[in-house]
Amino acid sequence: MTHYSIFSLVKGALCGPGAWSPAWREPEPKAEYDVVIVGAGGHGLATAYYLAKEHGITNVAVLEKGYLGGGNTGRNTTIVRSNYLLDGNAHLYEWSMKLWENLSHDLNYNVMFSQRGVLNLAHSDAQMDAFRRRGNSMRLNGIDAELLDREGVRAMVPHLNFEDARFPIYGGLLQPRGGTARHDAVAWGFARAADSRGIDIIQNCEVTGIRREGNRVTGVETSRGFIGAKKIGIAVAGNSSRLAAMAGLRLPMESHLLQAFVSEALKPVIDTVVTYGAHHFYVSQSDKGSLVFGGDLDGYNSYAQRGNLPVVEDVITAGLSLFPNLSRVKLLRHWGGVMDMSMDGSPIIGKLPVEGLYLNGGWCYGGFKATPGSGWVFAHTIANDQPHPINEPLSLERFETGAVLDEKGAGPVPGHH
Repeated sequence: MTHYSIFSLVKGALCGPGAWSPAWREPEPKAEYDVVIVGAGGHGLATAYYLAKEHGITNVAVLEKGYLGGGNTGRNTTIVRSNYLLDGNAHLYEWSMKLWENLSHDLNYNVMFSQRGVLNLAHSDAQMDAFRRRGNSMRLNGIDAELLDREGVRAMVPHLNFEDARFPIYGGLLQPRGGTARHDAVAWGFARAADSRGIDIIQNCEVTGIRREGNRVTGVETSRGFIGAKKIGIAVAGNSSRLAAMAGLRLPMESHLLQAFVSEALKPVIDTVVTYGAHHFYVSQSDKGSLVFGGDLDGYNSYAQRGNLPVVEDVITAGLSLFPNLSRVKLLRHWGGVMDMSMDGSPIIGKLPVEGLYLNGGWCYGGFKATPGSGWVFAHTIANDQPHPINEPLSLERFETGAVLDEKGAGPVPGHH
């Protein structure tokens, strides 16, 4: 595998396309693996990479029914943050943040991680009090947090609508280390790094069944034949329930549709990530100049990767309430991702009741930002057949014991998170 550097770049420029080797192989599936990961998105590829790097397990296959990174990894708004209130979430996302900060060097691939900050706006005294509480909780967990007043927000993002009589801006909570990363590059970087350590990445290989002997998995039925496996990890986002059902399990989650949007390219206008406290709206500007933004779920269960027009209108209305100066900007495209919404709004990373079967799912809105951290703890869980202390609070058993992690305080309704 080519080691990317300034020298390889110059060589490639001088010698033409023939100087570049494929970033990863296209292997035929073997009859059996020690571990099969279902899903070649960011989480599945990160899990395979850390299985090889941290635990020396290289007889691993990552199976993808379509093309690599074609699911939610390539259908999100690219925001990275760890500004969580509850310990069970904060520790995972902060560990992920620390991995993000060195990820390009670790993978020898530029994932374009930009720590431009994440600013959550407050529009009432109550929201400011809530942000004080969250910021203090973050600092107690060693996470950076700054509470800004109105003028502090104005100095940072002067184009906001500060004159809105209904939702005046009181201030905001800033995490300076937050930011964005290039979603495609994350998938490609993990794929390349995993392949270099001997992992087989098999595209166009749909899993159609999970074979069991008693209470233990023995492999997966696929569109390319049966593949034996001692352990199986599920990392398929909105299709988690469908995969678990193949093993006779019913998960406490639902699949919902979430849209994301991109505008035409503009000159620099927003140099941070901004979230609207009066409505669920979030926006940043990409390196190409496009505004990348999103909002709430479409409000119905779906496996379709497309949205409906009422949410398009709702999201754009919220965006213009916050940034009236963008009213003449053209919408370039929008798309949908299938979200696996858990009952408490927090992810599930751990063992399932069937021996040798593991789940990385229930990510709701938070999947992309957790990519390296979730892959790291999921690899530990699979390799050791027990969770790491970081993901122990995120086990499936929390719904049995009542130790749920309801970050939003919305109750046991998946669509409300």
